[in-house]
Amino acid sequence: MKVVILAGGLGTRLIEKTDVKPKPMVEVGDMPILLHIMKIYSYYGFNDFIICLGHKGNVITDFFKSYFSKNQNLEIINSSESTLIIPNDNSDWKINLVDTGQETMTGGRISRVRKLIQNNRFFLTYGDGLSNVNINSLLEYHKLHNKLCTVTAVKPEPRFGALILEDNLVKYFREKNIDDVDWVNGGYFVCEPSIFDYLNNDDKEVWEKKPLQSLSEDKCLVAYQHDGFWKPMDTLKDSIELNKMWQSNNAKWKIW
Repeated sequence: MKVVILAGGLGTRLIEKTDVKPKPMVEVGDMPILLHIMKIYSYYGFNDFIICLGHKGNVITDFFKSYFSKNQNLEIINSSESTLIIPNDNSDWKINLVDTGQETMTGGRISRVRKLIQNNRFFLTYGDGLSNVNINSLLEYHKLHNKLCTVTAVKPEPRFGALILEDNLVKYFREKNIDDVDWVNGGYFVCEPSIFDYLNNDDKEVWEKKPLQSLSEDKCLVAYQHDGFWKPMDTLKDSIELNKMWQSNNAKWKIW
């Protein structure tokens, strides 16, 4: 199965780092977060990647050319829209780097790689979220429920405690509790090719709005509830925290 990774956004909330590189290229430890995500999928045997490029996409392309050429021979196939990188080692990795437009939204980026996916089931995720989700279990769950799309539902770390008020007086203060947090979209989707029927091939289309809403209304979207580790790199604070976890050997997503 192919793994589609959305890696073209502007990353405006991490502007301290994304003014010189795209967010998926921001390092956690000694390598970009994008490579961490790819290693998660590769651990489960999924090594055929489609990277949807946009903002500073050339930085990602240059990185992979350099990364794989250091220790091994490399096959590079260029076309007008994409660069296919095939390392000649035992990893079985194949990386198709596709220019999906500078300002294209998430739905538009998915539409632009349809011809590479063809009529096959595929994985889809974001280039800035780390998790220890079991990809094999996720896939089996998707097959069991026989829906067009499965989203990994996660609970983000709670940010604030709660003030319980009574007549303007603070009755008590409740500490941050994960049970008070709603399930959110954590990425790590499994998609059937029929999801393209919900996309209109418009660069301005946002995957998380009408397409997912329509899939939900048609009862074609199911959630795989993951109560393990998940953390996005949205802000500088997130970047610092992820790097601290890596440096202290507490990288809960590192399964390889």
